Amino acid sequence: MGKEIGIDLGTANILIYLKDKGIVVNEPSVITINTETKKAVAVGEEAREMLGKTPGKLQAIRPLKDGVIADFQLTEIMLTHFINKLNLKGIFSRPTILICCPSNITSIEKSAIQDVALRCGARKVFIEEEPKAAAVGAGLDISKPSGNMVIDIGGGTTDVAVLSLGDIVTSKSLKIAGDTMDQDIVKYVKDNYKLLIGDTTAEAIKIELGNAIDADKEHTMEVRGRDMVTGLPKTITLTEEDGQIALKEVCEAVMIATKQVLEQTPPELSADIVNKGIFLTGGGALLRRLDTFLESALKVPVFVAERPLDCVAEGCGIMLENTKYLQ
Repeated sequence: MGKEIGIDLGTANILIYLKDKGIVVNEPSVITINTETKKAVAVGEEAREMLGKTPGKLQAIRPLKDGVIADFQLTEIMLTHFINKLNLKGIFSRPTILICCPSNITSIEKSAIQDVALRCGARKVFIEEEPKAAAVGAGLDISKPSGNMVIDIGGGTTDVAVLSLGDIVTSKSLKIAGDTMDQDIVKYVKDNYKLLIGDTTAEAIKIELGNAIDADKEHTMEVRGRDMVTGLPKTITLTEEDGQIALKEVCEAVMIATKQVLEQTPPELSADIVNKGIFLTGGGALLRRLDTFLESALKVPVFVAERPLDCVAEGCGIMLENTKYLQ
């Protein structure tokens, strides 16, 4: 029979889960094309290294924006490349694919994702909402009549959801997530230090100095970029405090969205959430002390999932094995 594949189609990374094998692909969702021939030159990790460094005729592109497909053709080339890497050839090898997408996308965006998967050779396509897969992947049993809450902070979107009886009860999706953090760091360094940096450097600053509360002023990092005044290369030193100020708005936006979801939650489920706590998944969950920040603002325990980056893909795998989760 055909294989079963779970895909976490993320703005920053694509993870593919193969039934019985676990996560087999974990690569950045970036593709480099030759603008003259319209052919793909590199995909994934190799293409990511070219971001912001390509000569005229080559272009490194991220075909997914805010959790949805911005460029269909390139997304199809990229997905086909990763699916072909799995070597599923054979007479019955057209796979069943389960793809995860943000919770509040439109039916048009859903059918677009479905079309791309079918064109990549899928026999059957299921679309599931990311917070549901993230909750399952974080080890929560959402099939019982009790409340579970997850905050999934990806590259393009943040999904906040309360789940019970195998489905989402209340949710909110924000187009504020990891990419917004990078943009805020670029803007902060530009406004305060008159230095221009690229997205790759901003991401390195986020990983090294990013934090939500109680910054450690001793922790510093050297940053290189282009001086806006002289136009020459320049090096500056940033501290964790800079990281905290730059990311303040994003952290507050996530906290406000979580508050709004909690306000719409039925009281019985709220009682369960106070007992179990809120689980953070996705790359944004790795931001230092974000759990402490949310806990102090919401007065509810907040935990970071064990492997936050893999939660959605792991959840896809569990859903493929337990069809009770699939609608």
